[in-house]
Amino acid sequence: MAKIRIKLVKSTIGRKKDQIETVKALGLKKINSVVEHEDTPQIRGMIDKISYMLEVEEI
Repeated sequence: MAKIRIKLVKSTIGRKKDQIETVKALGLKKINSVVEHEDTPQIRGMIDKISYMLEVEEI
């Protein structure tokens, strides 16, 4: 299965609670933090929900 690298590029300040929880569920904590996940439909759904806050790169 492919892996993807996710980077948080925008702050969660002033965002809706469900968007903040999605950022936490992905394992991101601060701006410019980076995590790697398997490319699954569940992860893609979370990315789509907050795509304007992230940079996504396939590895």
